Amino acid sequence: MEGLSRRGLGRAAVAAAITVPATARAQSAPSGEPIKIGGSMSLSGGLAGNGRPAGLTHKIWADEVNARGGLLGRPVQIISYDDQSSGAQVPGIYTKLIDVDKVDLVVSGYATAIIAPAMPVVMQRNRTFVSLFGTGVNSEFKYDRYFSVNPSGSNPNQTFAKGFIELAMAMDPKPRSIAIVNLDSDFHQRAAESARSLARSAGLRVVYDRAYPPTTVDFSPIIRAVQAARPDVVFVGSYPPDTAGLLRAASELRVNLQLFGGPMIGPHITAQKLQLGPILNNLVVWDVYAPEPTLQFPGTQPLIERYQPIAAKEGTDALGYYVPPMAYTQMQVLEQAVKKVGSLDQGALAKAMHETTFDTVIGPVRFDATGEWPEPRDIYTQYQGVQGNGIDQFKKAGTQVILYPAQYKSGELRKPYTAGA
Repeated sequence: MEGLSRRGLGRAAVAAAITVPATARAQSAPSGEPIKIGGSMSLSGGLAGNGRPAGLTHKIWADEVNARGGLLGRPVQIISYDDQSSGAQVPGIYTKLIDVDKVDLVVSGYATAIIAPAMPVVMQRNRTFVSLFGTGVNSEFKYDRYFSVNPSGSNPNQTFAKGFIELAMAMDPKPRSIAIVNLDSDFHQRAAESARSLARSAGLRVVYDRAYPPTTVDFSPIIRAVQAARPDVVFVGSYPPDTAGLLRAASELRVNLQLFGGPMIGPHITAQKLQLGPILNNLVVWDVYAPEPTLQFPGTQPLIERYQPIAAKEGTDALGYYVPPMAYTQMQVLEQAVKKVGSLDQGALAKAMHETTFDTVIGPVRFDATGEWPEPRDIYTQYQGVQGNGIDQFKKAGTQVILYPAQYKSGELRKPYTAGA
């Protein structure tokens, strides 16, 4: 089986399958064969910090749907296998889900690196596919049954770093140079290209521009090289393990920069917030949600309140601000489309998704012809006033203020970034 050994598949199925039985009590209990919804999920490996809360959120959604009577009067059942944060595992998982498990609907796991390898299998079988945090995945495939729950829009290479560059150019004095550091991965290459293009347009001189391999474990040489280039601002794209390494290296080498940050995925995870503590102060990061009064939608807070006690029992991300609202939206889109169509017909579902504005816990969501959001809603936030490593401070407004875009702004930029010094 392509991309997945028999031994690996057995381990994934036994240890990591998430199955939601239709046992929830309801006024009108669902009946009949379950509607099977399949996908891969990073329950181990470098992406597990976000994959596990996504999987838990899918389970919460399924339990709630079954308690309301199911979907089309039938119970829903989620079948998910651990992709171990490896794209090489993904094609085999989706082949099994569709051909062996006979799932009715498919959704993606977390991240571009996991979504893209699923596309050929999904396309070959003409399945409608709702993805989670995929950046520019469909720019090459151009599949008309692909739908992305990700706020970056259809042209992330041009728009992703817009907020960061605008914040930089609003500083006084204006910066004159920028360093670009990124993990050598699809998502972060796209983010770096956006920073590169927008920096040139803003008149910023790029004095350092390098990608580091996923195998990197010592980040001090990278930070030293950046310091030697003497940039005014630094744009960094990284995944959780290397984000922690980069920030600890920045602290040890006592960086002092007017603006430092970017799509540094990691502080979004509660455990990393608590580990880094004051090192986060004045770090500017791309995000999708922060518990600020300017960014509240009906349903967001109730979902988080449902998620947090379950997450505490499951030992996964404690706060649930980053992935759960988007993962729940992923399933809401699917649910509302099925209800509108009244069947599981893949073509009809795709047509409905292109035509519908969905009411979700992150606000109204609609899709353009490429399956992306017509209007990007990337936000940039800054950690401020973090003291120690307690969790309660991250639940309060003012600890992670929103700087961009203007309609959600909740605080002012603080500088410089000194890595907790």
